[in-house]
Amino acid sequence: MSKTLVAYFSRTGEQYSVGEITEGNTKKLAEIIAEKTGGDLFEIKVVEDNYPNKYTPLIQFAKQEKQVNARPEIVGRVNNMDEYDTVFIGYPNWWADMPMPVYTFIESYDLTSKKVYKFCTHEGSGGVHRDDFAMYGHIAQNDREQAEKLVAEWLKSIGF
Repeated sequence: MSKTLVAYFSRTGEQYSVGEITEGNTKKLAEIIAEKTGGDLFEIKVVEDNYPNKYTPLIQFAKQEKQVNARPEIVGRVNNMDEYDTVFIGYPNWWADMPMPVYTFIESYDLTSKKVYKFCTHEGSGGVHRDDFAMYGHIAQNDREQAEKLVAEWLKSIGF
């Protein structure tokens, strides 16, 4: 029997074009994917959360992390990773890339035998590979019906 994991990194606070939020755009998207696939959720969180809550300082902080190729320590781990056949990995698009804690997560496991799909939220930068998925953060945040429709279309296109 196939098992699915939906791992995600998400932020609250001030977000570009959606303002102050208390639930992250990527978290909302991850929950929809988990609902539609029957997947288990795992939130990627950093041990020392020094990320600013305001948009401009946050993107500057993220840029610095990317420049030094940081690997922030994350909280917990998926102890039963070998049980999952499919892993979805979600993140906000920072500097046309995944946030550094997502790299920490990915590098903590051997995912070579798994189907891995990435999904991201963004506000215009998109930038994903062929089977991956990108959604505007304002849709994930403010239009659940549209978000569910787009996720369902993507999942169907990759065989779910």
